[in-house]
Amino acid sequence: MNHLSEVASQILNTSNEERIAHILKHKWIGYPSAQRILDQLEDLLLHPKQSRMPNLLITGETNNGKTLLIERFRQLHPADPNLDGVAVRIPVLYVQSPPSPDERGLYNNILALLFRSLKASESTDQKRQRVITILQQVNLGVIVIDEIQHLLAGPSLKQRNFLNVIKYLGNELNVPIVGVGTADAIRALQVDPQVQNRFMPAVLPKWELNTDLARLLASFEKIIPLRNPSMLTEKEIATKLLYMSGGTIGELSQLLNRAAIWAIRNNKEKIDMLALDKCGYVRPADRKSAVSRI
Repeated sequence: MNHLSEVASQILNTSNEERIAHILKHKWIGYPSAQRILDQLEDLLLHPKQSRMPNLLITGETNNGKTLLIERFRQLHPADPNLDGVAVRIPVLYVQSPPSPDERGLYNNILALLFRSLKASESTDQKRQRVITILQQVNLGVIVIDEIQHLLAGPSLKQRNFLNVIKYLGNELNVPIVGVGTADAIRALQVDPQVQNRFMPAVLPKWELNTDLARLLASFEKIIPLRNPSMLTEKEIATKLLYMSGGTIGELSQLLNRAAIWAIRNNKEKIDMLALDKCGYVRPADRKSAVSRI
């Protein structure tokens, strides 16, 4: 099975249901634009402490690999229980932005991640100081705030206050802040030019019909355990995959998974034009059209 990786070749010896379960697992593929951003994240983690630390803003279309990229970064730098020390070590603190620009909500999310109690009677000032004190004890490397565009869901005064909170955390802890979000995240930071100037943008672009896409498709084919080669890099099927997925890696992965599962269940053992048409996948653009007709 020269078209498969060693792991995928071994999976071929399992049952169809086990193969399908394997296909549905998250898979990391280190494609060039993602690897460049991973390198930038590594640089932030190694950056010497200083009064104004560099920050990063990772943006991209919905379902274009941002979350998987951050998960990969976290896997590379897991928390250390540090059983012989005073506190755990947390190289990467990942926190979701609250649904709206709420300072207390951000502190509550951080405290919950650290398994600390949430005290309803605690003032915002007290909560802020408790978060700072705890984070100063855990050898923190970088703070990642996902869905940062949520701050747009509030009045301008609260938006500015939330950005000031992010700036304050970075200054007090002397750690880089990484914002993650859709293109709206850029607009969110523009609320405060001073904050925006601190964040270097890093974009995960949509895919195009080029050699990078061909390499990506070849990588997918290597890890999807089908008995026959699918020849995903051929122009006709690559063009169809790009059209159907809308050019985002998350949609492409879902499409390939569905087509592979259809191929297994129908004894075809490869992804071809028929599998793409029959697998039940609906293009993102067609989903929007269907909703608009309701």
